[in-house]
Amino acid sequence: MRSPTVTPKLQRIAAQAARDPDRVFTTLAHLIDVDFLREAYRQTSKASAPGIDGVTAQQYAEHLDEHRHDLHERLRSGRSQATPVERVWIEKEDGKQRPIGKPTFEDNIVQRAVAMLLEAIYEQDFYDGSYGFRQGRRPHEALHERRERCMRDTIGWIVEAEVSGYFDSMERTRLREVLRQRVNDGSILRLIGKWLRAGVMDDEILGCVPPFTRPSVTIVSICH
Repeated sequence: MRSPTVTPKLQRIAAQAARDPDRVFTTLAHLIDVDFLREAYRQTSKASAPGIDGVTAQQYAEHLDEHRHDLHERLRSGRSQATPVERVWIEKEDGKQRPIGKPTFEDNIVQRAVAMLLEAIYEQDFYDGSYGFRQGRRPHEALHERRERCMRDTIGWIVEAEVSGYFDSMERTRLREVLRQRVNDGSILRLIGKWLRAGVMDDEILGCVPPFTRPSVTIVSICH
């Protein structure tokens, strides 16, 4: 069950965002208090592998209150640091490899807290037909909606396309510009900036996040 102190905050933000689509939120970071971090911890997966610090969810939970209060103080004072993300590679069905990033468990908590705030705002802006990476939406729901639309509008063609390396190819300056159109809280933007600059640890070698590269679109299949 969601924290009774966190839910009203998110509902209030969501209502403001829905009521005023042009509103820019400039004061959000102060909402991430100890209770908010407790809820972010609850929503953070405990099954994920640890990051480069080796701290598991179980180890973090051993002194949870102490860690949570210390984290809140570091966030409040701007002393929090982003830890490099450990990169591992998994094999795809086509034999190629896909990189997966493993943040530290504590970074996962803070990122979940920020995501909770951003979701309350951007859920009001997303198109109803958008399903990817949204709370409470599942792939099978997207397939059902597409099937219903094809039958209703007598659509005979479906083109499936894939943007290769989409997240690695996002232009970060443009990403910040888009974010500021709705969220222009300096503390939140600095946190996101720290995560973008934290770098990656690949096979014990620390490197920078890859620079912007032009993405390519691959047509996977065409159905008639």
